[in-house]
Amino acid sequence: MEHSVKTEKVTLTGLLRGLFKGILDPIGAFLNRLGLAPNTVTLLGLTGNIVGAILIAKGNMLWGGLMVLLMGPVDALDGTMARLRGEPSDFGGFVDSVTDRYSELVIYGGLIYYFLSQGDALASLVVFIAASGSVLVSYVRARAEALGFDATVGALTRVERYLVLAPGLAFNYPLVAVWIIAIMANFTALQRIWYVRRQAHKRFAKP
Repeated sequence: MEHSVKTEKVTLTGLLRGLFKGILDPIGAFLNRLGLAPNTVTLLGLTGNIVGAILIAKGNMLWGGLMVLLMGPVDALDGTMARLRGEPSDFGGFVDSVTDRYSELVIYGGLIYYFLSQGDALASLVVFIAASGSVLVSYVRARAEALGFDATVGALTRVERYLVLAPGLAFNYPLVAVWIIAIMANFTALQRIWYVRRQAHKRFAKP
């Protein structure tokens, strides 16, 4: 879901892009004709997730979850629009990644507010652990790639987290979804750390 062009392994994100390309391309082309910039669509997606988080905080899991579910395809449109324009940019990818983190965290913030209002401190703690794991998954990859390592492995990347969280909210099972993310996101972060460690050992191993 980034504007920049990268060589990627076969991932769920890539498979979904290919699967929905026939749907996203016409919508992206239409938005380009309207004169919207990819970064504008990125910010619209963030705004939609903020609205979803407010609904979640108020306990309206159905509409909050549906809003979050709707923002998934919107999040994919910015990259599609940039590709169709022939204008992929590093800054666009940077904005997209940053807003992705904000979108996730604002949703978790809505959940923490809701569970605290219900007096459920344990659930709030689980949400915090899920949020921490989600951020670490992205941070470990960014830090690894800055050092020249690959860190695209992992069981629960952002797309998988979205596919767990959004339906969990919409079907009013937020705590089940959050528990899954709390466990698997942190496991994914550890997977990536271990994967980078192995690469580091190979890189610096003496012949």
